[in-house]
Amino acid sequence: MAQLTVDIGGSPGTDCRGFCKYCYFKRVKGTVSLGCRYCLPFSKGCEYCTRGVKEEYAGFRSLRAVADDVLANLQMLGDIDRITISGGGDPSCYPDFRDLIEILGSMEIPLHIGYTSGKGFDDPGIAEFMVENGLREVSYTIFSANPELRRAWMHDPTPEASLDVLERLCGAIDVYAAAVVIPGVNDGEDLVRTCQWLEERGAKGLILMRFANEPQQGLILGNAPLVEGQPVQSVESFKDLVTRLNESFSMKISGTPLWDPEIGSPFALLHEPDLLKKLPKVTGRASVVTGSVAAPSLQRILQIRGYEGRVTRTEKEIACLITIDDLMALNPENLEETVIIPGRCFVHDREAEEVLSQDGVRRQVIRGPETLTADAETSMGMTRTGVLTMEMEGFADLIRLINQYGR
Repeated sequence: MAQLTVDIGGSPGTDCRGFCKYCYFKRVKGTVSLGCRYCLPFSKGCEYCTRGVKEEYAGFRSLRAVADDVLANLQMLGDIDRITISGGGDPSCYPDFRDLIEILGSMEIPLHIGYTSGKGFDDPGIAEFMVENGLREVSYTIFSANPELRRAWMHDPTPEASLDVLERLCGAIDVYAAAVVIPGVNDGEDLVRTCQWLEERGAKGLILMRFANEPQQGLILGNAPLVEGQPVQSVESFKDLVTRLNESFSMKISGTPLWDPEIGSPFALLHEPDLLKKLPKVTGRASVVTGSVAAPSLQRILQIRGYEGRVTRTEKEIACLITIDDLMALNPENLEETVIIPGRCFVHDREAEEVLSQDGVRRQVIRGPETLTADAETSMGMTRTGVLTMEMEGFADLIRLINQYGR
């Protein structure tokens, strides 16, 4: 069985009734090629790291174009057990949303909306319409159960209707709510009330996302700060907040970048000594570069398997958002002749080798596995066994790379 993804297109800020105040795509200007794993060896820049990373599309796709793609993909994929609606714009703002839902619903395959803010839902009756046409799961940004905060920070013109739709969906299907937590705005008592509101209405879970306002927190598109003067919560403080809330409510509450308290991820392997023993032994010498959040856990797991080096941490918190600027800030004299960088980081391989060889020592740069663990957005729909399997596969691949290319 396979999953069919229905891409409706659209762009952030344009096809979502305007940017939320905290949107990571706000104030992005110009076209810059960051470099990535998809670039050609001798050419920095491709569709993914130039436009895709900004979710820069030419508006919503027509219903006809979407329907034609669905038909073509059905013929290639065969048996489908799930249809997911996604795009750069917000599905709730798609002009032909009702027609699209009817078309997909006629296939009698469970529907999933990968993300919506609900800002395009002005009629609460749309909730029943979606359920009747097969909607079974949705990821829905709530931000706050206080409609005035939604109006002010999400620029939602009809926050009461959006919350009404969310309430009706909570009582009928699997709803995973999401909220970017902004200190002094929707945290504290307001966040507790939002959790209570969701739990009373039957939401399956809530994903909390720490607000980012600076480049090292992941703003790689030259648009920092998003909100001038707005303070940001530390990673450890945010993790403690997630832990307290998860202990206080029966629905699952997790956070990104940290953490999923029920599963123990990211890096749930640290709590499984028997599984750690099954990983290959590290026999090679190579420098492993990662983000500041993952570095301590990565160091511990590799050391347990015999790694004698020191994991190199960047100022960038999230490994997959590392750019060439982060590598330029490293001291190459502290690096081995083989350097393994995160598989999904936004760096061109040749440029990385040039930057990390500036001390006269020619270094080989190798991309690591695409994923080593699951963040909260991924683990929300996974079992602990699934996360541990992902981590075992990722770390086994990483260790094999160290042994193959290291000295």
